[in-house]
Amino acid sequence: MAGTTRIPKAELTGIYGAIVKRMSRKMLGEVAEPVEVAWHNRKVLNFSVSVGRQAQKWDRCDTNLKSFAHMAVAGLVGCSFCLDFGYFQARNGGLDLTKAREVPRWRQSDVFTPLERDVLEYAEAMTQTPPTVTDEMSARLLDALGPAALVELTAFIALANFATRTNTAFGIESQGFATACGLKPLAAPSTT
Repeated sequence: MAGTTRIPKAELTGIYGAIVKRMSRKMLGEVAEPVEVAWHNRKVLNFSVSVGRQAQKWDRCDTNLKSFAHMAVAGLVGCSFCLDFGYFQARNGGLDLTKAREVPRWRQSDVFTPLERDVLEYAEAMTQTPPTVTDEMSARLLDALGPAALVELTAFIALANFATRTNTAFGIESQGFATACGLKPLAAPSTT
């Protein structure tokens, strides 16, 4: 659950702050900690929100694939906020909850199709430092998705890295959005 962030949360003030708080509470039930921390620099906050909104409009790649990819990035980076939020968004977006729940242990799970496994592997390969994407990985996805969807998926994974690494550096942890709406806990990765 949410804890102490490395940068203190700011009080959202003024008319804009009131609007942000109302929208956040309407969507999530509470104000998201990343918003409270980023409020210290509204240009950064506005950039993050704007990019996120624009990315949500992209429609050349399947939403489930992008959701699974974002959660795979979050799992690898260790962003419990993004995993929790991704699972919550999957529920609200009518996506496959059984698969979303299994993303943290996708290698051991039998619920994913070969294409979904390729996407999850690609997301993790992009997230490694340095990235470990191979020509073969890209070729399989290009054949399955086509160039427009692969460009979108790649950009979406890059944005997931931006969000997960920012939240992790800020010390932002899960706020329990998925638990609050009655979702089963996320599957835990196997330790073997």
